Amino acid sequence: MSAVLDYMRGPWCIAVYTWREGIRKKTLVGFLILSLLVIFGASFMSAFLDQTTVGNAETDLDLKLIKDICVTTISIFGMLITIFISASVVPNEVENKVIYTVLSKPVRRMQYLLGKFMGVQMIVLANLLLMAGLFFAAIWIKQEAMPTLLLWSVLLTYFEFLVVSAFTFAVSCTSTSAVLPTIAGLFIYMTGNLTEYLKDVNNRSREATDFFQRFVGQAAEWLYNILPNLQKFSLKNYILDLQPNDPLPSEMMDQIPNLILYGLAYAIAGYVIAYWVFRRKEL
Repeated sequence: MSAVLDYMRGPWCIAVYTWREGIRKKTLVGFLILSLLVIFGASFMSAFLDQTTVGNAETDLDLKLIKDICVTTISIFGMLITIFISASVVPNEVENKVIYTVLSKPVRRMQYLLGKFMGVQMIVLANLLLMAGLFFAAIWIKQEAMPTLLLWSVLLTYFEFLVVSAFTFAVSCTSTSAVLPTIAGLFIYMTGNLTEYLKDVNNRSREATDFFQRFVGQAAEWLYNILPNLQKFSLKNYILDLQPNDPLPSEMMDQIPNLILYGLAYAIAGYVIAYWVFRRKEL
C-alpha cells in the first residue's frame, strides 16, 4: 500500500499543478461563465413565456424550457471545456518547455501522463458539477422538488465527457500544438453521436445486391462495433418527458452499471493509446 502511495505522490502533484493552471485559462473561464449565464437566464426566459404566452394556465411548458436549455447548455459547453482542456495540457507544456524540467526529475513518463490526465478530469468534473448545481437550483426554485433524475444524467454525462477526453488526450500526445487535438476532439464527439446511423446503414445494406453497397454496409458494421456510441449516455428524453423527481425507468436503471463499464473501457483504451504514443515521443 505504501508503495502505491509513493508511486501516486508524483502524479497527484502534477494533477494539482494541472488543475491550478487549467482554472486560470481565460478561454476555459469564458466558456464556464457563458454557460452559467445561459443556465441562469433560462429562468427569466421561462417567466416571460409564462406571463405572455400561456397566461395563468397550468402548464409545464416553462419547466420544459428550463430543462431543455440547461441540458443542452451543459452538454455543449461541458464538451467544449472538456475538449479544450484535454487538447491543450500536454502541447502547452511542450511549447513552454516545462515538460523538459518535469521529466528531468525522477518522474516516469507514465506518472507524468497519469498526473496530467487526473488534472484534466478534476477540471472537467468541477465544471460539470458547477453547471449541474445551477441547474439543480433552477429546478428547485421553479418546482421545489429534488431533481433526482438529473443526478443520473450528470453521472452519465461525465462518462460521456470521459470518453471524449481520453481520446482527445491521446491525440494531444502526438502534437506540439492544441489546434489539431481540438479539431480531433470535435470530430470524436460528432462521430460518437452519429454512431447509430452506422447501424441503419448496415441494416439497409443487407437487402442490397450491389457489391459496393454491401461493402459499405460491412464497413459501417465494423465501425459501429468499434467506435463509442455517445448517444447511450444521453438521458435528455427522460429529463424532458418526466418530472424532475420521478425515478428513472427500470429498463434504463438496469443499463447504468453497464454504461459506466462501457465508458471506463473506452477511457482506458484512450489512455493506453496516449501512453503508447507518449512513451515513443522524442523529448
